[in-house]
Amino acid sequence: FIIPCPGTETVDYEGKIYNTIQMGNQCWLKENLNVGIQSYPTNNGIIEKYCYNNSEDSCTKYGGLYYWQEAMQYSGTEGAKGICPTGWHIPTQADYNALVTYVDSNGNALKRDDQGSGYGQGTNTSGFSGLLAGGKQYSGGPFIALGEWGSLWMSKPNTSSYAYTMQIMSDTSTINIHAGTMVNWGMSVRCIKD
Repeated sequence: FIIPCPGTETVDYEGKIYNTIQMGNQCWLKENLNVGIQSYPTNNGIIEKYCYNNSEDSCTKYGGLYYWQEAMQYSGTEGAKGICPTGWHIPTQADYNALVTYVDSNGNALKRDDQGSGYGQGTNTSGFSGLLAGGKQYSGGPFIALGEWGSLWMSKPNTSSYAYTMQIMSDTSTINIHAGTMVNWGMSVRCIKD
């Protein structure tokens, strides 16, 4: 039964309206975050993002791609607000663990029904509407894997060079939790309510 979060059906943030989805006792944004300007990320008080193939249209469709430090707004604290709206935060590992449990570890339930194929065909039975948005390799590196996988940052750091992500794939229902995603790769951000 897919419903928006009671009392917070939508969130107006930086000129864009985001829908919400209630999943168990969690309230998630239903879309990947798309906030900030297309620019190389630095700690300057301005939110900076990449758009797949440097196309603003890609950001509109799939959300922005953010370096971990930029997504976190240079905080190392798990559960930090980061670039999320006030009252929301970059999900913790516990947040994602609860999400994975809610969908019975079925990544297809998290994917929008036009994402993936075969064993990885999205059903979106959860309403999460996950996208295979690909990513941006390290500074100067290429954009990769649009339509193949989608990785969402966690606010959990691993080392100074790596942080955690949750990943869904196009060809399997498996949900991967990665501890070794390089912090200077551009990945998607999905916010969860405090």
